[in-house]
Amino acid sequence: MIARLSSESSILEIGCGPGNATVAFAQLGYAMTCLDPNQEFCELVRSNCMDYPKVEVHQTSFEQWNPDIVKPYDAVLAANAFHWIAPEVKYAKAFEMLKEDGHLVLLWNLTPEPDYEVYKHLEAVYAEHAPSLVRYEGKAVQAEILEKFEQETLDSGYFEKPVIAQTTSTVTYTVDDFLILLSTLRRIEPKKKEALFRGVRERLSERITLSFLSEVQVARRI
Repeated sequence: MIARLSSESSILEIGCGPGNATVAFAQLGYAMTCLDPNQEFCELVRSNCMDYPKVEVHQTSFEQWNPDIVKPYDAVLAANAFHWIAPEVKYAKAFEMLKEDGHLVLLWNLTPEPDYEVYKHLEAVYAEHAPSLVRYEGKAVQAEILEKFEQETLDSGYFEKPVIAQTTSTVTYTVDDFLILLSTLRRIEPKKKEALFRGVRERLSERITLSFLSEVQVARRI
């Protein structure tokens, strides 16, 4: 790994959410301090990491987290969470939490999207029942979003230019699984959800294939 982590390394994870990234890193033996303000997520991570005693979870935001004793970490990790924190806070505080040769590790999975023709077939349903879903980025726009994140890290003045690794993936969902995904991507009013789901079912065949862009950005502390 670019960050040169070993089984003895320590990681501070910001916004661990339900723990998808947490479990993957915990399996490699790292000592992890995980932060998230959502109580349900914290309980889920604790449950999923019961077999990994070096994982500790704190119900708090990164901004509010102020430990009595700071033991510098080898890496600060955030999976699809770093953009929620104000730039004037996140980079300076991440810098403070890292060892001199520590790294900021940012994992990004952008919004899964179908082919544009399939999206246009669904757009009218989205517009009527879930306007927040009326947005199509496409590969070029998503690439620009990732470049913006990379540049912001460099411009902070706390980290070197990120080293990146990027992949494009495709996933095929059943209609039922796709509807579950829609519910996680955007907030949908309960009264609108039934009509939205019915409209989507009417316009889709049994399966739908989505593609999404993923990137790992690793930046060394200056």
